[in-house]
Amino acid sequence: MKPYADIDNDSGVVGYEIGDTSITVWFAGAARAYSYSYALAGQAHVERMKQLADAGDGLNAYINVHVKYKYDR
Repeated sequence: MKPYADIDNDSGVVGYEIGDTSITVWFAGAARAYSYSYALAGQAHVERMKQLADAGDGLNAYINVHVKYKYDR
């Protein structure tokens, strides 16, 4: 897991791991990680989430608006 930078200190995301066709996200206080894949969340959303994760800003908000329940596990 790579720590999420959270440059604004306003995110529930604490870490992430990028795969070829997926991103796994760890949230503060969550008992498990959430994986978002091309298959369920869609390629465009997963690729945008990867960009936001690496930028350290906006990932939590993006998930809440666009893919909140489209996780694989």
